[in-house]
Amino acid sequence: MTTEIRETEQKYEVEGDVDLPSFAGLPRVATVSEPERETLTAEYYDTDDLRLLKAGITLRRREGGSDEGWHLKLPDAAAGAAERTAGAARRREIRLTLDQGDRDRIDRRRKGGGDPVPAELARLVRAHARDASLRPVARIETRRRLTTLLDAAGTSLAEIAVDEVAAQSLGGSTTLSRWNELEIELTGGRPRLLRAAAERLRRSGLRPAGRSAKLERALAVDARPSVTSALPGGRAGDVVAAYVGAQAGRLKALDAAVRRDEPDAVHQMRVTTRRLRAVLQAFPMVVPKAATAGMRDELRWLGQVLGEARDAEVLEQHFQAALAELPAELVIGPAKARVTAHFAPEQAAARKAVLRALDSRRYFRLLDELDRLVDEPPRTAAASAAADEILPRAVARAYRRTKRRIGQARRTPAGDARDVALHEARKAAKRARYAADAVEPAFGGRARRFAKRMKAVQSVLGDHQDAVTARAVARDIGMQAHLAGENAFSFGLLNERAHRDAAEYQRRARSVWRHAARRKARRWLTDAR
Repeated sequence: MTTEIRETEQKYEVEGDVDLPSFAGLPRVATVSEPERETLTAEYYDTDDLRLLKAGITLRRREGGSDEGWHLKLPDAAAGAAERTAGAARRREIRLTLDQGDRDRIDRRRKGGGDPVPAELARLVRAHARDASLRPVARIETRRRLTTLLDAAGTSLAEIAVDEVAAQSLGGSTTLSRWNELEIELTGGRPRLLRAAAERLRRSGLRPAGRSAKLERALAVDARPSVTSALPGGRAGDVVAAYVGAQAGRLKALDAAVRRDEPDAVHQMRVTTRRLRAVLQAFPMVVPKAATAGMRDELRWLGQVLGEARDAEVLEQHFQAALAELPAELVIGPAKARVTAHFAPEQAAARKAVLRALDSRRYFRLLDELDRLVDEPPRTAAASAAADEILPRAVARAYRRTKRRIGQARRTPAGDARDVALHEARKAAKRARYAADAVEPAFGGRARRFAKRMKAVQSVLGDHQDAVTARAVARDIGMQAHLAGENAFSFGLLNERAHRDAAEYQRRARSVWRHAARRKARRWLTDAR
């Protein structure tokens, strides 16, 4: 059985024995437990080139302690500012209890055959491991002295562990190492407790550890990714590379969340694919189109697969909410059940399609290409030029594209053709927004304000497109209800409401565009060198 927790912790270097400071008076702390001692033995798994560790992921099988079993620790992109201020590492930990089948797998592996890693966990790291095997890379024994901070009701707020660690690297050669460390982890307390405890520990002479994972120290590697500079005055190529690298990393980080069907994960992954594709389209002078044509096509494919799953989910929520808003006397027949019956098979099929895509060779080739682009970005003359000389021109070009599309939509007669034109204008606004997002580290508030205005245009045109889609789907569901002998009156109302909403969003889009197109918001695009 798997369980998931959010882990927020901070590690400290320890030399020799350590006397813990008093934690009396910390937020909500009423009592401090007597230390408990335990011995933990863990075997860590990774690829030969440590792909998991480099992505901030650890996978281990632990024996001993209250949480014996498999632990998969994944970076938590939702870590708040409070945790970061405290210098804490926040991760999601997925735990899988041991069973006899697991013990049998380990025995077979030790005899030279079989894969010991449970399939349920192995699939969650496929975006990183891909076709590489997961094997033991280190064995770590920890002698732990555990102290618990408790509130007045006896509930655990935080645990402070003083560890004596003995590590052995595994593989072609073996290295033995020993060290001591202290770790404080929130178990029920708030981030301010972590900050206060961290201050006491620092005053007692402890300093934060340079590495957040025992495995890094056991293997004597620094797994922290190199950060490409994207500061004002930097090179254009560095700004674009930093953005592409961040989005490529986010795409892989979201893979596990999508596989686990976590809320909003599909939407976030879809947005990430769109951001990547948009930036590759927007800066062809830095990343030549010829070098990324195939990648852009594959990002479009992945975005479409994710989009089908996302759209089915959003549309069902829209119709259920719309029916709930109608007066009860206007919801005639089994309308809500009809909506569920319409979307359930679509959502199930879309979910299967997403999982097939994430397990496909096509997807892994895309990830390989993104890795190569991040590791070896194309070297062009524009990439070596100053960011303020090159990048505003590209954002300005994306803006002009949006302006043309808006004008075309305005001149197109009302009806289906205008709906299509407005949808094309939305896509152009989205590209302009993401282009501005990419250059924000170099241009600060100017780019941020411009991106915000393009987002407003994108959003209102997106609402229009949603209304157009809802209008058509309401008619389809109404026809299904009618053919099944049900009263389709309620879906006629929803069709008419979507029609009115689409007209209102068109009207609102004109106002939003006038605000976004003001000279003040885009002066930086022409003032740059």
